[in-house]
Amino acid sequence: MPSAEGEKMELLNVSSLKKHFEAGKTFGGSKSLVKAVDGIDFSVSENSVLALVGESGCGKSTVARLVLRLLDPTSGSVLFNGENIFKFGKSSLQSFRKSVQIIFQDPFASLNPRRTVYDTVSEPLQIHRIVPGSQMKDAVVEILGKVGLRPEILDRYPHEFSGGQRQRICIARALAVSPKLIVADEPLSALDVSIQAQIINLLQDLRKESGIAFLFISHDLRVVRYFSDMVGVMYLGKIVEHSKTEDIFREPMHPYTEILLASAPKIRSNQEISVSSDGSEKDRARTTYQAFRAADLGEVPSPMNIPEGCPFHPRCPERFEPCDKIVPQLKENQGRLVSCHLWNPY
Repeated sequence: MPSAEGEKMELLNVSSLKKHFEAGKTFGGSKSLVKAVDGIDFSVSENSVLALVGESGCGKSTVARLVLRLLDPTSGSVLFNGENIFKFGKSSLQSFRKSVQIIFQDPFASLNPRRTVYDTVSEPLQIHRIVPGSQMKDAVVEILGKVGLRPEILDRYPHEFSGGQRQRICIARALAVSPKLIVADEPLSALDVSIQAQIINLLQDLRKESGIAFLFISHDLRVVRYFSDMVGVMYLGKIVEHSKTEDIFREPMHPYTEILLASAPKIRSNQEISVSSDGSEKDRARTTYQAFRAADLGEVPSPMNIPEGCPFHPRCPERFEPCDKIVPQLKENQGRLVSCHLWNPY
């Protein structure tokens, strides 16, 4: 729903979403739970990009599968255009599948090796009865053109392409039904760095041309900064900071966000470079956290055994008295959301 004149319409609203998986029994006989997603809230508006970032195992991909209704939640809701997707019947679910598409991490694994490019891209057009059979080939050729692929590839198979070309085919398949939202789950991580730049530029161009919104899941903060409007930082199934992208990168609030940014390779701007007395360039230290990397803090705790209090406190260089006892709430501070006792005293 549009809330005010000039504001974008909200497509997706995630509220108190949880997904807990039952694991094996403990020594005492009780079943343990893996809290993959543990009560998160966010929204995605039309023609916008929300990125979810965090270390492996933080729950990002589980969120993607919940949003696509590939998993049922333990509790909470996912509203698309104001309707709860977990209450959709067959007809509503088919319409939802048309409006929300996914780009997977591994393009080779997500393509059927026995189906040609024509078969792959035409399938969603046939399922949703978008194009008559007589016009199907022309429609497929047009879609492939949007992602930089030529008509000559129609009868070729996935193994005949490079990783970047296969990902373009996957993007073409997602675009075929003119979706309103694309969930991109680590779409660049299986590609070479040079190819990653081509694919993210393609996604950026498609967004500008068609107004498609993205839920973009990635661990590459350089790409996130370039592509997203908003960022949600996840840790052990929770969002610990949520803000506009530039605010996150300019002045992160949560210690975990600070350390993630310090761990990432830097792309330096002119404002971030100073010149020493001998004329050589040197980086300005943005914060004291530059000395830390996420890997230096030890392993992420198991989602089966989340620490008491703040989940991040065993690894946090800023922990103090309440951190090991009281769970911080995600609250607004300076127009942003952060879950940390440093900013929101209990």
